[in-house]
Amino acid sequence: MLVAVLTLAGLGAIFGIILGIAAKKFAVQVDPRVEELLKAMPGANCGSCGLPGCAAFAEALVEGTAKPNACAPGGASLYEKIAAIMGSDQSDYQERQVAQLLCQGGVGHTRQLYRYQGIKDCHAALANFKGQKACNFGCVMQGSCFKVCPFGAIQMGADGLPVVDYYLCTGCNKCVVECPQQILQLVGVSHLSHVRCVNTEKGKDAKANCSTACIKCKICEKNCPSDAVHVVAAGNGTVAVIDYEKCTNCGICAAKCPTKAIDLIAPLSEEVVLELAEQPASGCPQCGACKVT
Repeated sequence: MLVAVLTLAGLGAIFGIILGIAAKKFAVQVDPRVEELLKAMPGANCGSCGLPGCAAFAEALVEGTAKPNACAPGGASLYEKIAAIMGSDQSDYQERQVAQLLCQGGVGHTRQLYRYQGIKDCHAALANFKGQKACNFGCVMQGSCFKVCPFGAIQMGADGLPVVDYYLCTGCNKCVVECPQQILQLVGVSHLSHVRCVNTEKGKDAKANCSTACIKCKICEKNCPSDAVHVVAAGNGTVAVIDYEKCTNCGICAAKCPTKAIDLIAPLSEEVVLELAEQPASGCPQCGACKVT
């Protein structure tokens, strides 16, 4: 019995020494800045930076493969902390971006061709006679953007259009990518004037289908004191576009627009109120809309 105990103790000691040597030889050195960066981050692991989580983002910052302003939930305050830890310049900080909807043609404003009762998915609705609205440029109103938002920053309004909560929006770009009509756009929070229409048809035709459409009257262009808004060529027609670099948020274009296609919103904050949303339950109806076989 004593021999067996001594043998096991000896083997344990030998294996312990081997494991200790291996641990030292194959140890992965972790840059202490990674730990500091992790402590400074919001810890949401939201993926808005394009990486799997905060740990991956911290490692990428140390390796120099990620930009300090990629963390939307962290905002300007996190950028300052990252700059301090990394010893980098803070001058290249870019302001927070939020999703802006370029459409106001909800129920009550647009002519409806039929009542859609299919799958609640914008891609599927477009596959059915290009959607229920007479305007082929606007929101399809089936909430695909709402479903992909991980922060609860988008809710569907009573008029059928998505409503963006700018204080929850992190600028993760998921809704922009999801929208089949390409009417969601990321814009810096300092920009408050927005043209909420991308209809390039002639004014008469656009107005016939939507009361809030841009009618290309150029009143906004003529009254802008900063030369920031112009009716420009787009697609097969024209539409009003704001040059955000020139725009001073004076609101004159919004006040003068006869159809209210231009909107002036209240000032926004650089801070994000981070709140992960509970994802809606989903089930595959085998409709083929996703084109997955």
